[in-house]
Amino acid sequence: MKGYAMLRIGETGWIEKERPACGPKDAIIRPLAISPCTSDVHTVWEGALGERQNMILGHEACGVVDEVGSEVKDFKVGDRIMVAAITPDWDSIAAQSGFPMHSGGMLGGWKFSNFKDGVFGEYFHVNDADGNLTLLPDSMSVEEACMLADMVPTGFHGAELADIQFGDTVLVVGIGPVGLMAVAGANLRGASRIIAVGSRPKTMEVARGYGATDFVDYKTGPIEEQVLKLTDGEGVDKAIIAGGNVNTFEAVIKALKPGGKLGNVNYLGSGTYIQIPRIEWGVGMGHKQIVGGLMPGGRYRLEKLARLITTGKLDVKPMITHRFEGFEHVEEALLLMKDKPKDLIKPVVVLEK
Repeated sequence: MKGYAMLRIGETGWIEKERPACGPKDAIIRPLAISPCTSDVHTVWEGALGERQNMILGHEACGVVDEVGSEVKDFKVGDRIMVAAITPDWDSIAAQSGFPMHSGGMLGGWKFSNFKDGVFGEYFHVNDADGNLTLLPDSMSVEEACMLADMVPTGFHGAELADIQFGDTVLVVGIGPVGLMAVAGANLRGASRIIAVGSRPKTMEVARGYGATDFVDYKTGPIEEQVLKLTDGEGVDKAIIAGGNVNTFEAVIKALKPGGKLGNVNYLGSGTYIQIPRIEWGVGMGHKQIVGGLMPGGRYRLEKLARLITTGKLDVKPMITHRFEGFEHVEEALLLMKDKPKDLIKPVVVLEK
């Protein structure tokens, strides 16, 4: 089969591979639509996961079941499905302990384009099909379904990690697609004021639609100084980091109230250490909590998030700024995520509708 792959750090291209084998609990999927992610950029051009050779990229897709294993009960050939970017092993100790995303070791639930081929192929493999596939609702487009693979659950997980409560003032750093969903998640969880950090007019417009009330431009001065000015020196109750780098934590800790929580869902593609300011962290005793987490995967969560779209509580269409038709456009879409033109939020490549 044909696939678009990371050939080595800094290099991508088309390759031919064997169709993946289907285990007794697994499924083989033919993609209907796929979407590249900034994580693919970190993996290829920053070497964030280390060397990978001839690994098919991608972890955001929806598709049609082409084959199921003998023990799969709930899905059959021909079903139109969604699948999350994180596909845990649901019989693992990690899953039983409440952290399925770390089944098989830290970040082990992240299999696609990490330690097995991803979804940018003519077929892709899904482990534990009954636990990781979800039927694609008839009312949902394939483009919308791709947003549920990673952008929605990751952004919403940032809101969960920050433990946003009714009336909280929330800071969201980075308003790419994950940050936009962090804004939406914070809004749905009852935040009163949402301060978004970003500078591109297109993403600011969409962020406002998702509930952002104020904006900070990191290019015009230190984030923490602008946030403290907006909050009359008080700072924010909660914060979500969905962009930036290892140095971003310093500014956010400075902007966070004592007792506040910071949820990080940003993939830190480079750097050795995270910068935590000693004084503003209360010399270690400021009750400013920092939690970083990989999004949960699985069927149940995906079904629940899908209901937010089908009931009209969440509209992901404003994030989809670039649409392509045809497998041959995967490279073009990926390079858009690498170059990030001003009008880009998220590209989708539709293979079949």
